[in-house]
Amino acid sequence: MKFKSLIAAAAVVMTLGSAGLAAAQQKLEKTDIKIAVGGKPLLYYLPLTLAERLGYFKDAGLNVEISDFGGGSKSLQALVGGSADVVTGAYDHTIQMQAKGQPIVGVTQLGRYPGIVLAAVNKAGTIKSVKDLKGKKVGVTAPGSSTNFMLNYVLTSMGMKPDDVSVIGVGGGASAIAAIKRGEIDAIVNLDPVISQAEADGDITVLADTRTAKGTMEVYGGPYPAAVLYTKPDFVKENPKTTQALADVFVRTLLWLNKASTEDVLKVLPPEYFLGNKDLYAQAFEHSKPTYSPDGRFTQDGAEAALKVLKAFDPAVASANIDLSKTYTNQYVEDALKRLQK
Repeated sequence: MKFKSLIAAAAVVMTLGSAGLAAAQQKLEKTDIKIAVGGKPLLYYLPLTLAERLGYFKDAGLNVEISDFGGGSKSLQALVGGSADVVTGAYDHTIQMQAKGQPIVGVTQLGRYPGIVLAAVNKAGTIKSVKDLKGKKVGVTAPGSSTNFMLNYVLTSMGMKPDDVSVIGVGGGASAIAAIKRGEIDAIVNLDPVISQAEADGDITVLADTRTAKGTMEVYGGPYPAAVLYTKPDFVKENPKTTQALADVFVRTLLWLNKASTEDVLKVLPPEYFLGNKDLYAQAFEHSKPTYSPDGRFTQDGAEAALKVLKAFDPAVASANIDLSKTYTNQYVEDALKRLQK
């Protein structure tokens, strides 16, 4: 069976192989690329690790250096500060930064549902609903990250305020699990595999779950873009061929992911991603697989949903005249799909 699985996986890779990468073989303006991410082992960012370990960056003529930070807000800071060229991070940041007069643009959508979960820590023993969070300590990957945004929106939708809780950054891996087990937080907003691990250990009770279309609809009222590849507009303008090569890499990865089995995915990943339990990680991946974009395209509906959510709790966004057409482009994804789907 393992031999057959290896043949099947190889067939998938060959189908999506180098035939469609003509644009990436042109002379790129920039080949050494620094990518920032906030919590690389999280399933939210799985396409980044797959692209790296499947060798797709190399195939596209790119030499990438990936810097992993404690949360999405910190990877955004790396881009703004100039220590990163591109980021795999939440689409929300493209809207927030436009409101601050520092535009960034998404060039490939990686996730179509956030996959973020809000849960009570059972050890706290007093949280049965969102209303019970008032005055409590809530762990997020990092303050100002997409997990923090979900918390803010859920609180606001219940007639509460973001400052009704104390927000604590706990990261997105073993540190988050440790914070739960040590009783340092009363609730947590995080992603898989952290959530699946904590659920399996009986440490949390889920209050809101955006790992499915149904759960995303319940929280946000519609589709909601999650992780994207974003950068500064100047980078795109100055490096169009490199931008195309990056889009090619991630579209190719998403097409591979659509056809890959759970076993195919697990064989590609480093063992430390499994948090000591490979079977549980496999379950977490299967829970999260529907969250990934099938083709990398952005949608206007998703962008409008994100704007509505951010307006609910971010005064800067609420008072700004946001042009959503400048927060994303499908140009590079469409070009990639024309070649990669042949």
